[in-house]
Amino acid sequence: MKAAILRSLLRRSSTVAPSSSHLLRREFSSEPAPERKVAILGAAGGIGQPLSLLMKLNPLVSKLALYDIAGTPGVAADVSHINTRSEVTGYMGDDQLKQALEGSDVVIIPAGVPRKPGMTRDDLFNINAGIVKSLCTAIGKYCPNALITMISNPVNSTVPIAAEILKGLGVYDEKKLLGVTTLDVVRAKTFYAGKAKVNVAGVNVPVVGGHAGITILPLFSQATPKANLSDEDIKALTKRTQDGGTEVVEAKAGKGSATLSMAYAGAIFADACLKGLNGVPDVVECSFVQSTVTELPFFASKVRLGKNGVEEVLGLGPISDFEQQGLEALKPELKSSIEKGIKFAQQS
Repeated sequence: MKAAILRSLLRRSSTVAPSSSHLLRREFSSEPAPERKVAILGAAGGIGQPLSLLMKLNPLVSKLALYDIAGTPGVAADVSHINTRSEVTGYMGDDQLKQALEGSDVVIIPAGVPRKPGMTRDDLFNINAGIVKSLCTAIGKYCPNALITMISNPVNSTVPIAAEILKGLGVYDEKKLLGVTTLDVVRAKTFYAGKAKVNVAGVNVPVVGGHAGITILPLFSQATPKANLSDEDIKALTKRTQDGGTEVVEAKAGKGSATLSMAYAGAIFADACLKGLNGVPDVVECSFVQSTVTELPFFASKVRLGKNGVEEVLGLGPISDFEQQGLEALKPELKSSIEKGIKFAQQS
C-alpha cells in the first residue's frame, strides 16, 4: 500500500515527462537499495513533521535522523513505529547536532520560522538567516560531502548564505547545494491542469528564476500537454503560482503557512536526489542552484541530478515574449536577495 502510494507520487512529480520504459526505471525497484542516511534539520516543525513522515515512507532511506532544538524525541518515537525500511533516531539541541549529521548522504533543511499573514520572505530573513548559518556551519564540519536541500525561506537568500559559509570552511561544492523550488512546480502543474482541464498526473511545467513572488517564473509556454489557453489565462496562472504561498497563509488565517504541500514537495525533491545518488539515469528537477544560465550567480532552472549531485544545469529553452518580460522583471529583485544573503554571511 505505502509503496504504491509513493510510486503514484513519483509518477506525478517528474519535471520532464518520461517514456513508459523510462518511468519503470525511475520507480522503486525490488532490488536492495544502497544504504542512505537522510537528516532532517527542523524535524519537529510544521514542515518537518509531515516531511519526516514522508521520508520514513521512502524505501531508498535506510537511516533517518530527525533533528530540532526541541520536540524531536516525540516525533522520532512516533515516526519510528511505521513499518518501513529506515531506522529512525531523534536528536535534540546543539550538543546532538553532530550525531545527527555524521554519515549523512542528504541533509534537508526546513528549519526556521514560518510565514504569517502580513509577513514577507524578507521579514523571515532576520531570523532564518542566522539559523541557516549555524546549521550549515555544522554541516560543513560533520558531513561536508552531503547533498544539502534548502527549504528554509527566503531560499533566494539562504542558499547564497549556505554557499558562503561552506566556502569559508573550505568545503563548498556547487553541485551539492540545492534550493528546493519544487513547490512552485507542484503548484504550476496543479493550476495549469485545472485551467486546461487535463489529468494533472501527466502535466509538466518548468519553473525558473527564484522562490519568492515575482522571482517565480513558470514557463507555461513549455507546459505539456499543450493547451490552447488565452494570454489572460497564462497571466492569471502565473500570478497565482507566484502568490501560492500567500494564498495558503491567508487561508490559514494566522495559524500556519504552506507546511503540508511544502513537505510533499520537499520529499519529492529529496527522493530525486537519492535516485541520482543511486545512479538512476535522467533524473531532472527544477532547483535554485549556482548557475550560469543568466548573469546572476544563482538561478532556478531544470537540473540533471546524479551521483555527485547536480550533474548538469540545463538552459531555459525557448520562452514566450511574456516569459521573457517576466525574466527581465525578476532579475533586480533576485539579484538583491542573493546579495543580501552573501553580505549577511560575510559580515556575521
